[in-house]
Amino acid sequence: MFRRYLSVTKPGIIMGNLISVAGGFLLAARGDVDWPLMIATLVGLSLVVASGCAVNNCIDSDIDPKMQRTRTRVTVTGEMSLKAAFWHGAVLGVAGFALLAFYTNLTAVFFAALGYAVYVGVYSLYMKRNSVYGTLVGSLSGAVPPVVGYCAVTGEFDAAAAILLVMFSIWQMPHSYAIAIFRYKDYEAANIPVLPVAQGIAKAKQHIVLYIAVYAMVTLLLPISGYTGVGFLAVAFATSLWWLIMALRGYRRDINIEGWARQVFGFSIVNITALSIAMAVDYHHHVSFLFN
Repeated sequence: MFRRYLSVTKPGIIMGNLISVAGGFLLAARGDVDWPLMIATLVGLSLVVASGCAVNNCIDSDIDPKMQRTRTRVTVTGEMSLKAAFWHGAVLGVAGFALLAFYTNLTAVFFAALGYAVYVGVYSLYMKRNSVYGTLVGSLSGAVPPVVGYCAVTGEFDAAAAILLVMFSIWQMPHSYAIAIFRYKDYEAANIPVLPVAQGIAKAKQHIVLYIAVYAMVTLLLPISGYTGVGFLAVAFATSLWWLIMALRGYRRDINIEGWARQVFGFSIVNITALSIAMAVDYHHHVSFLFN
């Protein structure tokens, strides 16, 4: 019974978001960590993400059976009714937002609500099924967690929060396109217009390389603006460059495209985890060395 309620919230997604929330929070805290606030932020946002995932399972219950990856979901197998999944999601969402509203501040709650509305309302209900730009819209909701973590501490949306939002949004693109390449048959069967299906794998490959290149440049804005130090710079440079080289290997003639896409996807997680840890550890008391 508990397993059903857990699986419908997609624990893997929650774990990934936890790391980025903590990264944003610790970057903003700069060594002065308010532990009760951090725990409330992590738990609150995890509940909000879990709620979005549960509701997403209800929305996707008609396309999930068509996809290998999702056909074993409890909402597909009938282990859990859509009504139960929906109310489970609703309760989690109320609890999560209540925690954030009580412990954090208006800015953090606003971004959590924005991410939720985009993911459930705009992406799941419409864009995912109807537009090749669904991934782009969905990337916004995936970029919200570190911003919520950061704003929970600062209470304001400053340059660092903006950099985090852009950085994590752009990161989602090659990550998602790589999944769409190695899950090509799934998306095709469910008639979801992701880029590789809608416009071809060659186009998707090109986009993966371009987005990683732009992402690599955006990550450098944190150290350039003086929010992080040389340690972060080194990690960002090394992992992003490696990711870019890996993406470019997709152009070799003898490459197994599915295996390559899995590698690009796998390393995307290594990269964002390394960067989240680096910004949590290598924060700077903000003085922009551009101007002094």
